[in-house]
Amino acid sequence: MKLRPFGKTGTSVSEIGIGCWQFGGDWGDVGEQQCLDALHAAVDAGVTFIDTADVYGAGRSETIIGQFQRERREDLFIATKLGRLEGYPDQYSLDLLRRCTQNSLARLQRGVIDLTQLHCIPPHYLKSGEVFDWLRTLQAEGLIKHWGVSVEAMDEALVCLEQDDLASFQIIFNVFRQKPIDVLFEKAKQKNVALIIRLPLASGLLAGKYTPDTTFPETDHRNYNRDGKFFNAGETFAGLPFEKGVALTEQLRPILTENAGDATMAQMAQRWILDHDAVTTVITGANKPQQARDNAAVSGLPTLSEQQHEALRAFYQEHVADHIRGVY
Repeated sequence: MKLRPFGKTGTSVSEIGIGCWQFGGDWGDVGEQQCLDALHAAVDAGVTFIDTADVYGAGRSETIIGQFQRERREDLFIATKLGRLEGYPDQYSLDLLRRCTQNSLARLQRGVIDLTQLHCIPPHYLKSGEVFDWLRTLQAEGLIKHWGVSVEAMDEALVCLEQDDLASFQIIFNVFRQKPIDVLFEKAKQKNVALIIRLPLASGLLAGKYTPDTTFPETDHRNYNRDGKFFNAGETFAGLPFEKGVALTEQLRPILTENAGDATMAQMAQRWILDHDAVTTVITGANKPQQARDNAAVSGLPTLSEQQHEALRAFYQEHVADHIRGVY
């Protein structure tokens, strides 16, 4: 597993991390032991970066990670998020952020959180700037080491870049969602801000295993939020209509898997992301040990060819961009 510097923090993390949204139940029912097994497999494979949020299962994901910490005391970088379980959309305050942070610390069984991220809060809070002062207060109180933001849209990211002590962004970035390349990457590099990439497989589309007839459990966001009814459509299938996403995936397959050898389509889609040097870590979800091992193996894959990169850029611009829904 290769490491990359985490922005200006002085810390390096694995370039493949593990995202733990699925531990909260929004990707179907996943048992606690199954979650723990996936975490053990990820760390065994060299993963050092774990991302969660207090809203995932109303604390369940954090609690499972806390249990994992009891079982295995590794030097891991734990990132969580706040702002959606409580306070959303207009009840934020320093006291609320402090209480949410203390609750996360208790569930994670840690004395300090490595990274706390604002979890896609309304843009006007980012523009006013007071919320960043609250995070600085939590940092001064020793509750968090670093702070960042998880955003939906690139204009939100650009607003946050005005904060010189911002440690990181968490953004959606994948073959179907390439806008950050043009809008954010160079600016983030100039400011030495880490980029955490979520939904690298577009909710599983880019694994290339779905058909138009694929169904998902009632409690799975790929069922209930596929049209953005409950939160930003971009969080589900990259904002693409499901059937359109399946069709586009099949068109992409020969480009993405050219000269892939034994690598899967999902692995090549993640490798494409790592080929961008602005990226710090990719937090692919896994709820099975083999998934975690396969994801971690992406770090050792060779880069895609220049021709593949050019073809994937052209495909996005010509066939994908106009179909993305939701704030972007």
